[in-house]
Amino acid sequence: MTRGLVIGKFMPLHLGHVALIRFAAAQCDELIVSMSYKPNDPIHASIRFEWLQEFFKNDRKIITAISLDDFDDESLPLDQRTQLWANFIQKRFPPIDVLFSSEEYGEPFARNLGVKHVLFDREREKFPVSATKVRESPLRYWQFIPENIRPYFVKKICFYGPESTGKSTMAKHFAKRYQTEFVPEVARELITSNDFSVDDIIRIGKAQTERVKEKVKTANRFLFCDTDLITTEIYSQKYLKVIPEILIELEKEIHYDLYFLFDIDVPWVADGLRDLNNQREAMKKIFEEELVRRNIQFVRVSGTWEDREKIIDTALEARFPLDEGR
Repeated sequence: MTRGLVIGKFMPLHLGHVALIRFAAAQCDELIVSMSYKPNDPIHASIRFEWLQEFFKNDRKIITAISLDDFDDESLPLDQRTQLWANFIQKRFPPIDVLFSSEEYGEPFARNLGVKHVLFDREREKFPVSATKVRESPLRYWQFIPENIRPYFVKKICFYGPESTGKSTMAKHFAKRYQTEFVPEVARELITSNDFSVDDIIRIGKAQTERVKEKVKTANRFLFCDTDLITTEIYSQKYLKVIPEILIELEKEIHYDLYFLFDIDVPWVADGLRDLNNQREAMKKIFEEELVRRNIQFVRVSGTWEDREKIIDTALEARFPLDEGR
């Protein structure tokens, strides 16, 4: 029986890693894929290992393992450093026959293990990507991120502000522009007037949160959200004079990567739920104060519809540059 080994941090797992592991598995009876981690890694170890297990769960040849990296010494020359790795691997796993890698460490590591080394795509010609590049610019390297990992890197964009300022229109517009999903103001699906109860507002908060979690699974790079839980809290305070504690907890469950605060300098359009036309200035102030109080940075959106679109476009391109088509 031939037992192979692939090691890595997989921070995150990308299609270059996948190709290496598939290449190695094809040449082994059993392949150990060992993921190492440190407590302060930028992507938590449990998340990364779950990704790894999920991706290879149907391949019986592949055995995934996780180990705390408390044995390495980056100050040592590579040959001495990989001797530490070899000592750990020999204690941690059954005997290894062949090491597969795409890295400079492969040869000295294999030599210290006393096994054969097989190099794969060292120059990154087939997969011009690295985990560092994915972490730094996930949207640029989107095509190299496995589908089960993409939701972690989706940029959630919140269109935020008082009633009748164009948030819904822009959320739909930009979702279409970027060929992705948008999250509507779920309250409009659940209530027909502003005569609602505490139970209703809690139901709205839960539904809004769940809709974001649902849509992020199928989003393409961006998820445009028309409202958030801060908005739910604002209207709870406005109409019910209370903010249920659960709304504050739900707010913590979703992190938005960029907020756009919509100004009130567009015509008011009445509908079944909008009834604060005479309080637009006051509501605008409340919305902004809630962001400031939380130290949330935001981009102001004002002017004509064309102006609004240009402001959003410019901010997205500056914050999340893309090298390829949307």
